[in-house]
Order: sequence, then structure tokens, then C-alpha cells
Amino acid sequence: MSKTLLYGATKIDETNSAYAPIESLAAFQWKNRVFVLFADRDNARAARQENQLLADRSALDERDMVVLKVSGGKVRALFGAADGLDGEVIRRDLDAPETGEFAAFLVGKDGTVKLKVSEPITNGELFAIIDSMPMRAAETLKSDK
Repeated sequence: MSKTLLYGATKIDETNSAYAPIESLAAFQWKNRVFVLFADRDNARAARQENQLLADRSALDERDMVVLKVSGGKVRALFGAADGLDGEVIRRDLDAPETGEFAAFLVGKDGTVKLKVSEPITNGELFAIIDSMPMRAAETLKSDK
């Protein structure tokens, strides 16, 4: 399984597109973390990822998540609200693989890509990555008070 974790950068080079906010998802910046999954040709991996994520809606809600599924040029919100998004623009902005290949991306509240996977990720792995982020830690501290 291929995973690229972009979260651990110590120095951010704003000219590096890996750390630039994703323009097509700008409506979510500072409000939501966005998990974008790109459907594979037979939809097997995408369906597995979708079913797994949606099995724990309360955890998604707790982490201010929006889950989007891109099939071809169409975007469907699986969890959370999203309108007027163009799948081809999101695919280009995230530098996702061609139509018909599975990929999933986690975009943080700051609008940058935090994780890219080429195989479905477990909820435990995904939530552990999110929960290790400084912004999420601050949110958890606030809610504990």
C-alpha cells in the first residue's frame, strides 16, 4: 500500500505545491477537514473505503469532516454538505491519478494535503493521523474544558 504523509513537515516552502492550499476546496478552509476519495473503475476499493468511513459518522462529525467521492467529473458528498464542486478541477488540484484509479486524500483545515493513499485506509489510521495534528489537539483541549 502506498501512503504519503505530508503532515510531518518541519519547514514549509510556500512555493512547494504540496503545502499550498487546495484552491478547489477553499470553501472548506478553516471549517472542515476534507477526505476526498476517487473511485476506481469497478468501484470496489472506493466502496470499501466509503462503507468503512460512514460506519463511524460520530467520529467524522467530531473531527469536522466532510467526505467527498469523485467519480469521473462528478462529486458527491458522502458526509457533510458540499455544493458546486467540479471533480475534474479537484482531481487536477490534488494531482490525483487518472479517472478509474483509486486514490484518497486528507485535506486539513488549513487547506493543505495531509495524506495521500492509493489503497483504502482504516478509520483507526485516519483518525490517529488527524488526532496527532496540532489543530486537532487544540480542539480537543477546548472541548475538555
